[in-house]
Amino acid sequence: MPLQGYGAVPLPGGDGADVPCTLADGSDARGGSGWVGSHDRAHLGATFERMFVLGIDPGLSRCGYGLVARMPGSSELRACAAGVIETDPRDPLPTRLLQAQRALDVLFEELSPSAAAVERVFFQVNARTAVSVCQVSGLALAAAAAHGCEVAEYSANEVKQALVGYGSATKRQVQQMVASVLGLADAPRPPDVADALALAMCHLAIAPVRAAIRSASGVVGRAS
Repeated sequence: MPLQGYGAVPLPGGDGADVPCTLADGSDARGGSGWVGSHDRAHLGATFERMFVLGIDPGLSRCGYGLVARMPGSSELRACAAGVIETDPRDPLPTRLLQAQRALDVLFEELSPSAAAVERVFFQVNARTAVSVCQVSGLALAAAAAHGCEVAEYSANEVKQALVGYGSATKRQVQQMVASVLGLADAPRPPDVADALALAMCHLAIAPVRAAIRSASGVVGRAS
């Protein structure tokens, strides 16, 4: 199934063109000259796949996703794919969850990320919405595990802290930071896409620090 069938959206570059996602060998991670999001899995080879993180902003009506790559030997980040998975509110809940599950499986199969970052939901005013978000979050976690991905969950405050520097940052500030770091002319739309890209960027910023702490703790433990 092509990604375009699951809400792939264009991510305009600073000059209005597509955002390039070029790998170390010069190949285009998108697998074509179309909008970001039209991937060819063959271009995401094993040599580079560890640098790709898929962020997922869970939601039943609209689930945002965004694939971000860290370029080899560099701290530069690039957006490689983004979009939304949508289900029809008029359909029965089991049908909508099945549609979301199948779409998530397609994403992991075609994008081949080495890690997935999913938003951790702590509280929502609308209990019904919170339940559906948690259901889709579970589907995303299971899909990541099924495809052998490292999985991490981050709260909205953790994402804000990692990207903006403080947990009380506004959504607009996060969106502006996403656009700035990824070299986009404007904040990605819809907001679910920006949130998903922010989750992937958060993981790329936090994961190395956590790994270093675990490694240092292991050294200290062995020394003692």
